[in-house]
Amino acid sequence: MVKNIFVRLWQDEQGQDLVEYALIVAAVGLALITTVNQLSQAVVSLYSSITEGLTSIGASGQ
Repeated sequence: MVKNIFVRLWQDEQGQDLVEYALIVAAVGLALITTVNQLSQAVVSLYSSITEGLTSIGASGQ
């Protein structure tokens, strides 16, 4: 009886689709986090460059 229960649980594939979708969502989320992190670093670098340029223009104009 217990053996039959374990065999049925082992062969049951009803939750398999949910696990696959969860793995896909996790992979896409990780890719988005990585992309946003790199993009934010690029934006900070651009802002810093613009700020330094404006500061040098203001210092040389005085």
